[in-house]
Amino acid sequence: MNGAVLRVGGLPDEALDAAAAFYDQWLPRALKQLSPDSDVLTIVLSGAAYDHTDWRRAAARDIARAAAPQRVNIVAGDDEGAIAATVEYLARAPGVTGQYLPTTGGGAGVATG
Repeated sequence: MNGAVLRVGGLPDEALDAAAAFYDQWLPRALKQLSPDSDVLTIVLSGAAYDHTDWRRAAARDIARAAAPQRVNIVAGDDEGAIAATVEYLARAPGVTGQYLPTTGGGAGVATG
């Protein structure tokens, strides 16, 4: 499996502003990452307050639908170890797409397959 990772940075703290910035600035970059050479795209976001969950979940679902049969997932968090473990898992999980996966440190909430 061949995968790509897009690390998103610089989103505003407010949920509506962050969603607008993501769709305006980062969605075009994400779509460019999708190619026949890549089976899966994992978009990595920083951790955020609970009010960001809905737009992030919708983005993961909608981008994955548009990209099918390629897989797209969004991983979020601030613990690089948890993010790396989740990205690695997703690269080996051909049935997982359209998911928003917030991670936490210390191994909790990390997909380990």
